[in-house]
Amino acid sequence: MTIGRILKPFGVSGEVKVESLSDVPGRFEGLQTVYLTPPHQSATPREVTVTQVRKVTAGFLMRFSAFSTPEEAAHFRGTWIQIPTSCNLPRDPDIFYQFELIGLRVEDPDGQHMGTVEEIFEYPQHHVLVVRNQEAEFLIPANRRTIERVDLDNHCLHLASKEWWDIRHAL
Repeated sequence: MTIGRILKPFGVSGEVKVESLSDVPGRFEGLQTVYLTPPHQSATPREVTVTQVRKVTAGFLMRFSAFSTPEEAAHFRGTWIQIPTSCNLPRDPDIFYQFELIGLRVEDPDGQHMGTVEEIFEYPQHHVLVVRNQEAEFLIPANRRTIERVDLDNHCLHLASKEWWDIRHAL
């Protein structure tokens, strides 16, 4: 389960600024081991020890066993911080966790492959899925008008409408 993302190095001792993607209070403070997963689909997660966690105004400052200098930490910019998934996550039928959507294959209403969900932006109105393929990037609103269904078993997100697509191509 993805709980955060490394934004950038901080200071001279290998700390990094971390964006929290979790709404669970105290999620970061008790961490001992996490997986650092580069945002590339083919990258392998790396298990590391959390050596320090400090809450700051907009997120956390963290230190990991994987690096100890700002130069080493810079290589981990954009890396996902993940923990093992709990089997007893609270679940509503039409609600999905962000970690479940990252990496899903996206298909348009005709079944054509459009790309993979790489990131999720959170806006006040709704979330926006960042879908990338080798040639393009699409920003898709995460709402019921746009998404027909999420099929976790087949690792696929099916779009309901081409309305957003037609507007994008008209610009």
